[in-house]
Amino acid sequence: MRVLLIGSGGREHALAVGLAADPSVDFLAAAPGNPGIAQVAELHDVKATDPAAVAALAVELAADLVVVGPEAPLVAGVADAVRAEGIACFGPSAAAAQLEGSKAFAKDVMLAAGVPTARSYACSHADEVARALDDLGAPYVVKNDGLAAGKGVVVTDDREAAERHAADCGTVVIEEYLSGPEVSLFVVTDGTAAVPLMPAQDFKRLADGDEGPNTGGMGAYAPLTWAPKDLVPRVLAETVEPTLAEMRRRGTPFAGLLYVGLALTPDGPKVIEFNARFGDPETQVVLALLETPLAGLLRAAATGALAEFPPLRWSDGAAITVVVASKNYPGTPRTGDVIEGAEVPGVIHAGTARRDDGALISAGGRVLSVTATGPDLASARDAAYTLVDSVRLDGAQFRTDIALGAVEGRIKL
Repeated sequence: MRVLLIGSGGREHALAVGLAADPSVDFLAAAPGNPGIAQVAELHDVKATDPAAVAALAVELAADLVVVGPEAPLVAGVADAVRAEGIACFGPSAAAAQLEGSKAFAKDVMLAAGVPTARSYACSHADEVARALDDLGAPYVVKNDGLAAGKGVVVTDDREAAERHAADCGTVVIEEYLSGPEVSLFVVTDGTAAVPLMPAQDFKRLADGDEGPNTGGMGAYAPLTWAPKDLVPRVLAETVEPTLAEMRRRGTPFAGLLYVGLALTPDGPKVIEFNARFGDPETQVVLALLETPLAGLLRAAATGALAEFPPLRWSDGAAITVVVASKNYPGTPRTGDVIEGAEVPGVIHAGTARRDDGALISAGGRVLSVTATGPDLASARDAAYTLVDSVRLDGAQFRTDIALGAVEGRIKL
């Protein structure tokens, strides 16, 4: 199988590692990729959000499968352009990707499908924002309606901060706060059949103890030994299947990766958000434990053959990833710092680049996702932080408490 992967972040490096390990893949290319992806794939300098350029590259490479990693190319219609060339593509259409592209659209779908979620208001004006904040109360949850790279959400007790974020965004969705541990569930789907992956938990705040600003994610781990045993089948029945049915009813079936962000509330699991692609950094830990060949699974979803696909196989044990971020992230990150020790197995590249002299340098906010597995979560955690200690990046930021609560048994439902 000849596979083309679209994207350049940590999620895409994790996907590239998984695709390259599939025995059915005899050629792997990525556009535009990054230095880590270059270790396992042929890179092409094509803009990921240019549907015509991506489709043309897929034709040029005689790709059998295109895998679209990030959300922006999906919302731009890259999957539609690829499929128009007769090439299988893992990723939803632009119309279906509005489940992530518009928070208001996603809420409308959830309401129509009867999906358990927070009460919410879509607001475009200050008076609407004020009424919504008055009704729902603190903590205030204010979400940018459009794409914001995982950083468009403010959760705060500060009324002025909530109003300021709403004003900065323009159109927002304001929701009631959902209490309880958060869980990410990835579901591979061809629009009808749905295959859940292993649930994971990520850490959004910058600093230990869930302090500091919201980020795109500072670490993740799996499996969740503390989660209810019926979590996955319940979410499939109450959320995934009704959502897929509603999308089919609207004439925009969702085929690709449905990311279900959940809060395990006292009233059961409720949806915080949908995404239209693999999450970062949860992908790093989920794929590290997946034994089923990845390309075959994604191709089955892309070709409508998922119902006949064999049951997934998983490794025993656990996986953890720790994000190493640049100085000043999540503000304007400092870039251009030399990175040492990052070109080894387990170190996933997200914001890296090559200098003219060949040195590996930082080129973004979240620079690396350091990932390790072990027979249990404690050993995986020790291995991950040992690997973190071997990486050198001036001004690096990372949390020291990823998965610590789970290891110590402190997560309570």
